[in-house]
Amino acid sequence: MNSRIVRLFMNALSWAAIVCGGISTLAAENEKPAAAPFRLGIIGLDTSHAIAFAQEFNKDNPAEGLSGFKVVAAYPKGSSDILSSTQRVAGYIEEIKKVGVEIVDSIPQLLDRVDGVLLETNDGRPHLEQVRPVLAAKKPVFIDKPVAGTLVDAITIYREAEAAGVPIFSSSGLRFGKRDQEIRSGALGKVMGADTFSPCSLEATHPDLFWYGIHGVERLYTLMGPGCEEVTRTSSQDFEQVVGRWSDGRIGSFRGIRKGGSGYGGTVFGESAVEVLGTFEGYRPLIVSIAEFFRTGKPPVAAAETIELYAFMEAADESKRNHGAAVRISDVLKAAEAKVRRQ
Repeated sequence: MNSRIVRLFMNALSWAAIVCGGISTLAAENEKPAAAPFRLGIIGLDTSHAIAFAQEFNKDNPAEGLSGFKVVAAYPKGSSDILSSTQRVAGYIEEIKKVGVEIVDSIPQLLDRVDGVLLETNDGRPHLEQVRPVLAAKKPVFIDKPVAGTLVDAITIYREAEAAGVPIFSSSGLRFGKRDQEIRSGALGKVMGADTFSPCSLEATHPDLFWYGIHGVERLYTLMGPGCEEVTRTSSQDFEQVVGRWSDGRIGSFRGIRKGGSGYGGTVFGESAVEVLGTFEGYRPLIVSIAEFFRTGKPPVAAAETIELYAFMEAADESKRNHGAAVRISDVLKAAEAKVRRQ
């Protein structure tokens, strides 16, 4: 009888050990440290975008789609001569420090600390020089608008990124509004035409539409897609009207505003309905798309579409220089590509 009690007692101890061991193993697994965040670095603190993006990525409880990322370092130098940019840097350095971002003295120092780059310099002219070490380091990069200060530099950036095997993309935040993306995906059937508008302040160092008109032009391309053949432009001191004719006969237009009531909007003409577009939805949809880009390595905007978009804006400048004459995008691209080859 005593031996039977001993055996039962020993069996009970064995089962207890197994159960406790399983619980301990499960607890240990649950206590594993979270995966290290994808470390982001910012180049250029001369734009409010840099602060807004860092604040979103570095929240204690980030929005859906933004977990697993952290902006850890920033190289502040952006434009060297655009006053509206240079006068912001000191204040933005202090702002970005508040969300735990380290300020570094060079792009190489930044690249030693990060897995991906947000090139935020407000001035498009330094972008080619700034992105080259990023490409050499094989770091994926989002380049904020404008992608470059000239169409030639824009083409060069994409060519060099392709040669380096490094994923990049560039876009205005106007591309990623929820309804715009639904329409792009067929919510109104085929888009037969679109008219967009946005503020269009000018900066003498850049082609006219690169600086701010790009917001409305990016939206136009979001809705229409690529394939524009010919551009005409009517310009006055306070307004721009740029009309594009697509290869399938569709027509899209952009109105740039420098006086009077302004904002972001337009009208899209679909197969099934005509719809008035809403206004800017804020930065978050773009930031979520940037996070997905870094997560997957897949650019949400094709290089060819972005290059055509910039050729559209360059063609608009050429039309203005020629008193509103029609300018073929293929001619603009051919001239720019010839300059790229001569570099």
